[in-house]
Amino acid sequence: MDALKRRGRGRPGRGAEPMQVVAVRLTADEIAALDALAEREHLTRSEAIRRALANFAA
Repeated sequence: MDALKRRGRGRPGRGAEPMQVVAVRLTADEIAALDALAEREHLTRSEAIRRALANFAA
C-alpha cells in the first residue's frame, strides 16, 4: 500500500530531462508508413519518430 501512495501522477519520465510534447501534422500515407516501420522495428510510434529525428540531426 505504501508503494502505491509514493507513486507520482501521470506518465513516468523517460530520463533525467523534462520532456515536451510537440504536435506534428502527417498525412494518412505518412502515418501508415510510420506505423509500418514502427511495427517492423518493434517500436512505438513515438520511439520511431524520436529515432528518425536523432538520425536526421546526426
